Amino acid sequence: MQVNLSIKAVPQALADRLRRRAERNHRSLQGELMAIIEQAVAEPAGDAAKAHAPLAADVEQGWKTIEDLVFERRQRPARHMEGLPLAVDIVRADRDSR
Repeated sequence: MQVNLSIKAVPQALADRLRRRAERNHRSLQGELMAIIEQAVAEPAGDAAKAHAPLAADVEQGWKTIEDLVFERRQRPARHMEGLPLAVDIVRADRDSR
């Protein structure tokens, strides 16, 4: 017997990430949701509890794709690199000094 499940009031950002994930995996949205559910129920009980245990009270758990992480990283410059010249500027200065 099949059961229909429904999730209401999904935040738009979460739905967009889910659609991108489904697209990357060459699945429909329904297929991606089914794969996520199958993976979730296949975890041994101990591993599932560890995976979902809060790391800290102020940390929100969630999933980010590699693309999301790269985008976020590129949006904020590395603090230890602030104020340093760009490689292209170093090469141009060296070339122009000859």
